Order: sequence, then structure tokens, then C-alpha cells
Amino acid sequence: MKPIRTTKRALRRLLLERQLLLGPPEKRARSAAALRRHVAVALEALECVQIDPVAAVRPNQHLALAARIAGYEPRVLNGLLRDNEAFEYFANAACIIPMKDYAMFEPVRQRMRARTRDEIEGLRSVVDDVLRKLEAEGPLPAKAFESEERVHGYWDNAAAKTKATSHALNLLMDASFIRIVGREGNQRLFDVSSRSVPEDMLREAEAIGPEEASDRMLRKYFRAYRVFEPSDARFGWQRFGASQRREELERYVRAGEAAPVEVDGLKQPYFILTEDAELLERHREAEEGLREDEGPVRFLPPLDNLLWSRKRLEDLFGFAYRWEIYTPAVKRTYGYYAMPILAGDRLIGRMDPRLDAKRKHLTVELLHIEPEIRYTAKLRRNVDRALEAFARAHGAETVSVERRAIGQAMRP
Repeated sequence: MKPIRTTKRALRRLLLERQLLLGPPEKRARSAAALRRHVAVALEALECVQIDPVAAVRPNQHLALAARIAGYEPRVLNGLLRDNEAFEYFANAACIIPMKDYAMFEPVRQRMRARTRDEIEGLRSVVDDVLRKLEAEGPLPAKAFESEERVHGYWDNAAAKTKATSHALNLLMDASFIRIVGREGNQRLFDVSSRSVPEDMLREAEAIGPEEASDRMLRKYFRAYRVFEPSDARFGWQRFGASQRREELERYVRAGEAAPVEVDGLKQPYFILTEDAELLERHREAEEGLREDEGPVRFLPPLDNLLWSRKRLEDLFGFAYRWEIYTPAVKRTYGYYAMPILAGDRLIGRMDPRLDAKRKHLTVELLHIEPEIRYTAKLRRNVDRALEAFARAHGAETVSVERRAIGQAMRP
């Protein structure tokens, strides 16, 4: 297929539109039912949202949805899990996924069962007790299970520190014998999959073959990324080597379902779904009339869908991003939870927030604007208003900025 010629700005605007980040957030829902519909529709459009327990403000999944949905509340996503309309499992990483996609993850579940089989057998008596209690009393949090025994858990080093029941829960969850069906505060609620996954989804998972599952997973990946290329090690969310990634992508190009996109200044092409070609062309045609400061300001969490490909960020946005949570404090440049600032179709800087829920106060440790950004009075007002709105949306009544670095090249 002949490559589609376009511009960086048109391609990134296509990406932003498909990831629900281009225009203003959808208007605030007038009812709880309407908000629930908005969240369900957004989750389906994004294909999944990544989960992370770190909560400088709120966990990643809630920040990602709040950036796209006015009036978003975490209880709504928890409600989708509780009512079996979504499930948690491994896609881009640990993610929340629409329940309709449950079957295509069956090969992943089979691999995880094979990987965890020996450890599960080594904890057989504990595992059986956990399953019996969940079947009789579930859903239950981890604290409902008592154990004096300590074992080596996922995060333990030399010493065995993890409760045997907690490790059993994690193993059973990875193997998908149980699943998370909601949260109460920081506590995950577990239930057996045989009861909490709809019967039609269980039957479909039993019937699906590996080729169909792989094809459906690839298509889901394409829809989630929208602008993609085969150097991504997580390509298709499957175990593909470099040559196989190229072969799989070429197969969809030959079938007319994906198309290469050439952009001046980029050595290698990106690819889009052919269904997006018309929208890409509309963005290219409309590009000349767009101003730099046009569009809303949003703050994106470190694991937001837009940030999954660091290479794509640098190529299309000219923005280098690294999450510094695992960097020693003295070596950090922007802060351990620095959130990229999206203004219209540009990534213009970062802000590093901390929420004090008791005081209902949001502290921004650092507000940084990239040196090449023309920080006009209008853009400054938009960023300040967006900070206040962000604080209110996440339960803060006041906000303060400890340090502003406008147009400065940063060093740790």
C-alpha cells in the first residue's frame, strides 16, 4: 500500500482525537446513570486504562479518565468492575478492560496458569482455603484472610515477608481463577471468576482458538494505540519477536486494514488503521487555520494511554518524558509524579502534584514549562485555571505552586 503523506501535527491531532484528548472534556453528566454511560463509553473507546497503586493525587486509572470526562468519580469505574462490565488483567500492563473482550485474553490466562502452577501447588492448602472462603462469602478484601505464615511474595527480596494468603490471592488472580470486582478505599475486593464473569463470556473463552484470540488482540492493540509502529516491544500485547512484529503488521497492510504514514523529519513510517485515513486528511487540511494556543489544558498521569510509547511522544510531540518514580530523589529532574501538561495539541511541560486529602489542599511541587514554548499571558491563564479545576476535581479546595520554572532547561 502506498504510504499516506501527512504532517506531525495532523498525525498527533488524529491520535489525540481518538484518545479523547483533543476537544474539551465531555460535558458534565446530569445524572449518575449518565456519568456511568460516559465512563463505559470512554473505556471502550480507549480499549483499556492502565492501573497503578501509586496515588500522589489518585491512582493512574482515575486520573486518566478524569482528564477526559468532566465530573468523573472513581466510584463509577469501581461500579463497572462490581457489576461485571469490566475486568482487570494484563494488556499494555495491568489494565481495566471492557468485559466484552474477556475471551480474547484466554491465551494470556493459559500462559499465566502455566507460569504460576508450581507456586500454586506449593501453597495448595492455603489456596484451597482462600477459594473455599471466597466461594462461600465473596467478594472479600485481602484483610478478610488470616495467616501467620510468611512466604516470598512478588516484591520480597531476601526475607519472606508476605502473608501466605496474600500471595495466594495474587497467584490466583494472575491465573484468573479469581478476579478483582471492585475496591473499598485501598482494599481490592476479590471473587471467584466462575461466578463473577458472565456465563456467555466464559463459554466464549472456552471456545476461542489461539489464532482468533491473537487476531482480536492485535486489532484491539491497533485501536488502543491508533498511531503505531513495529519497534514497540509490547506490539500486539503478545510475545512477538522483532521480525514477527513486522510480519504481523505487513499482513494487515496487505489486507488493507492498516496503512503506513510518512511524515517529513521522521526516518521510519508510522502506521494507522485505514478507517482513520479520512480523519487524518481532515486534520491535515484544517491545520493551517489552527492557532498554537487553541485547545484545553489537561494534566496527564505518568501511565496515561497517550504516554505508552515514549518514542511516539518524541517523534510527534518533540517531548521527552521519563517517569522518575524509581529515580533516587537527588537525581530527579521534574519530581517523582510529574504529569505532562497537554495544551491543545502540544505537550508544553510538567507539573508535580501532591494531594493532602485531610487538608483538601493540592500542592504543586514544580510547574515546569518547556524552553521552546511561547508562554503567552493567555496560555498562563489557561494553565492556572486548569490547575484550579484539577484540584477541585480531585477533592482539593485550595492549590499552591511551590516552584515555577518557566522556559528553563532543567537539571537534577
